[in-house]
Amino acid sequence: MQRLTATLALWAGLTACAQAAEPITLGFNYPRTGSYKEEGVAQMRGALLAIEELNANGGVLGRPLRLSSLDTASRPEKAVRNVDKLADEGAVMLFGGASSAVAIAAGKRAKERGLLYFGTLTYSNDTTGKDGHRYMFRECNSAWMSARALGQELTKSLPGKRYFYVTADYTWGTTSESSLRETTGTQDANQHPGLKVPFPGARLSDYRTALKQAAASQAEVLVLVLFGEDLVHAMGIVDQLGLNKRMQIVAPNLTQSIVEQAGPTLMQGVIGTEPWTWQVPEREGSERGKAFVNAFSQHYGVYPSSSAASAYSIVQQWADAARRSKSLDSEALIKALEGHRYSLLKGEQQWRAFDHQNVQSVYVVKVKPRDQVMKGAQRQDYFDIIHQLDGQHAAPSLAEWQAERRATGQPPTLQ
Repeated sequence: MQRLTATLALWAGLTACAQAAEPITLGFNYPRTGSYKEEGVAQMRGALLAIEELNANGGVLGRPLRLSSLDTASRPEKAVRNVDKLADEGAVMLFGGASSAVAIAAGKRAKERGLLYFGTLTYSNDTTGKDGHRYMFRECNSAWMSARALGQELTKSLPGKRYFYVTADYTWGTTSESSLRETTGTQDANQHPGLKVPFPGARLSDYRTALKQAAASQAEVLVLVLFGEDLVHAMGIVDQLGLNKRMQIVAPNLTQSIVEQAGPTLMQGVIGTEPWTWQVPEREGSERGKAFVNAFSQHYGVYPSSSAASAYSIVQQWADAARRSKSLDSEALIKALEGHRYSLLKGEQQWRAFDHQNVQSVYVVKVKPRDQVMKGAQRQDYFDIIHQLDGQHAAPSLAEWQAERRATGQPPTLQ
């Protein structure tokens, strides 16, 4: 009897150890194909590096992490199906994406499955605004935060100029345009016209038609509310039409990958915003950020982009919340994240409690001339940071957020 009891106890102990060592699955919903695929590659690299580092230090709650990924192709309906597949596979949280339409649709489905969704590149105001909910957290800044920082710089450096907007026709594009119009005082569409182009699936002829109208206008500032390969394609036509010779080109959200695809010669002088660049840790004295830049460079032979940094930060922040709450339960993690302040790859950031927006500094950047870029060790020093706005001043206030929610028929608190 004693031998049986000892055997059962040993078996129970071994079973417990096996269960404790069972990997925790994180679900990665990202664009491996489509217009935003380069941003997806960068996110994948950042996520894998974070998981490698966490596993080397014992994992999370004594268990290793594993990544399960599916391609969204930046299509909301596909992203929603992916959520179900990843949830059925046992993912305990979901993250990723480079399209706000994807993040919003996938986040709503994740909520139905009881899972947190962390948006990486999802700049639409709607993500944490009218479409925000308790299970959605946005790591990057919103369109309004970009517009407020960009508006300050453009109003100072280009006062009284006429604008022309070419905008991707979906939630990120429309909220980015409306936000920038407000912060630059260019709401009058007669004085500052604009055109929409389809997303996804815009053709070169769509960009050419819109940009020819921009060329025929009296505009001095051309705002391309486009992203990824869409912006790259449009910039080729901008150059062909010579618009970059007589207009200041503005792209509200820039990334390292976009400049690499188009080339610094084509992108020279373009102004936009970034939530992070690999120069920021040195600029702000972030030792953890410097370590990330070095580790990423050694792993992949290139500097990390804001896309990579976002995915890396999400995995690290989720792991930190799990450790602090000693739980993988979504409700416990929400409580651990709400209001949490931290410094990881730059200065202080906060997961704001009332809307789950990550409040952080926004950087206005200008693409350097090619000859300056070529002087760098890896020829990836693309951006001059020409203005910086603290997150507390960039993000909408509680009153502004609640007013937007009420205006769209949403309750004044996250549900």
